[in-house]
Amino acid sequence: MASFTLHGIPVSRGIAIGRAHLLAPAALDVKHYLIAEEQIEAEVQRLQNAIVTVHQELQVIRKGLLPDAPSELGAFLDVHALILSDPMISDLPLNIIRTRHYNAEWALVTQIDELSAQFDEIEDAYLRERKNDIQQVGERVLKVLTGSATALSRLNGVEESTAHVIVVAHDISPADMLQFRDCAFGGFVTDLGGQNSHTAIVARSLDIPAAVGMYNASALIAQDDWIIIDGDAGVVIVDPTPVVLEQYRERQAHLMRERKKLGKLRKTPAVTRDGTEIALLANIELPDDCGAALEAGAVGVGLFRSEFLFMGRTGYANRLPSEDEQFESYRKAVVAMKGRPVTIRTLDIGADKPLDAAEETALNPALGLRAIRYCLAEPQMFLAQLRAILRASAYGPIKLLIPMLAHAFEIDQTLMMVEQAKTQLREAHKKFDPLIPIGAMIEIPAAALTLPMFVKRMDFLSVGTNDLIQYTLAIDRVDHEVAHLYNPLHPAILYLLSSTIAVGAKAGVPVSVCGEMAGDTKLTRLLLGMGLREFSMHPAQLLAVKQEVLNSDIAALMPQMKKIMRTFEPVAIANAVEQLRLM
Repeated sequence: MASFTLHGIPVSRGIAIGRAHLLAPAALDVKHYLIAEEQIEAEVQRLQNAIVTVHQELQVIRKGLLPDAPSELGAFLDVHALILSDPMISDLPLNIIRTRHYNAEWALVTQIDELSAQFDEIEDAYLRERKNDIQQVGERVLKVLTGSATALSRLNGVEESTAHVIVVAHDISPADMLQFRDCAFGGFVTDLGGQNSHTAIVARSLDIPAAVGMYNASALIAQDDWIIIDGDAGVVIVDPTPVVLEQYRERQAHLMRERKKLGKLRKTPAVTRDGTEIALLANIELPDDCGAALEAGAVGVGLFRSEFLFMGRTGYANRLPSEDEQFESYRKAVVAMKGRPVTIRTLDIGADKPLDAAEETALNPALGLRAIRYCLAEPQMFLAQLRAILRASAYGPIKLLIPMLAHAFEIDQTLMMVEQAKTQLREAHKKFDPLIPIGAMIEIPAAALTLPMFVKRMDFLSVGTNDLIQYTLAIDRVDHEVAHLYNPLHPAILYLLSSTIAVGAKAGVPVSVCGEMAGDTKLTRLLLGMGLREFSMHPAQLLAVKQEVLNSDIAALMPQMKKIMRTFEPVAIANAVEQLRLM
């Protein structure tokens, strides 16, 4: 068979070389037939039994998690258990069997397809990926119904003692990933997925190479094919030639040596060659992520995405987490960080991230009632979250971050609600930090262009580059037809970033970057040259960024940065940024 290359979305760095193990999706060949009246309850029972079996499987896998397993795995298993318990999965397919006389597999797939269609309407990248959770839960139930196996097959060949398993699938669930933990699996390749898919998140937390969004990789790759994953490029090479295989093995060995060197930097302060201290912080989604942040040497949490607490509960259990439940999560994170600051972003959810999957989304949800707009429209919900965050601030340093601000009146209303929450806590005799810093996410171009009204009112700014790029360039970065237009080096993006950093510095208001750009080592020196002194990223990216910081000389970077800011040709900008890395 001739060698060929597939291109997808890079989500986890590194190189993996090994044999392909294909996971066949159970839903593709599901049988469709009608059930006789007298067999309906037996068919209902068959589906109920399958759901119970999957519940038990998830419990066994959850209990079997190793102490050093990434916290994301346990969280995703909990979410899958919640989905399985939700009436949308546990009850509605039973009604389909009773009313339409469908067989169990057909009824389940019908319901999953209806739910998936609802999630397709969601504009937000992270929440749209949650459609895959529902499909993965359905797949697991279907495999019980059909008796499909998911175990790894025995690999054949002369080099199996050194071969890693590369899991190739249409999609893969966290539970399936855990079933491979005793195998020498080296990476993941999936047809579906994006930067925020569970495969991507788990791959990053395990520091395993992965390439997702490969369209039809599972159809083109055969069982036991030798494949290479280039995680940095999002490229998969199938049946590589001996020359290419040897080149990648050399690169892989080099990366492993470099990774060992990075481990020695954990306790090294992030200081540039010319003596400038840089703060490297971590992005987290759950309190349990703090362990990975500390292990990587983070000096704090630059972004705690609080919506994960809501999505794990609300989207499937149809209720909000209480103030006390939120408080416990925030307190746990603060205590875990041992005196290091924790920046908690208020709920970034709304029209494009409905709290109930059955809710109707807006016609143009990315521009609709979401984030702070949604919170201001739901004051009781917002006040409960503000009180929970404030209460947790009594246990350690917390900074409050507000997403998607664009107008002065939104800032003022938000600050008034924070004061109202403080008053309520004083009346209830509950402790909090009265001087808690309050900051704004700069992720809408209008905000980046009207910074004086922000620095006048806020204590700090945090640039969310993912949305800033998306809104500035008017593209959906998870839409494969326009994904090639997503360019962090577009002159407009560079202008908005550099001006935000400069205005913040002039006003004495700290500015951080917490989007994907902060963890991209190819852009570290660019951001340093702009004047950025605070980066927040996934913990797995932190040490590589620290190495770039340690090898940088800001005094030498700044003149080159000025030249880049006067350049508008894409190729010239890309070449100049590459030259920064060689300085």
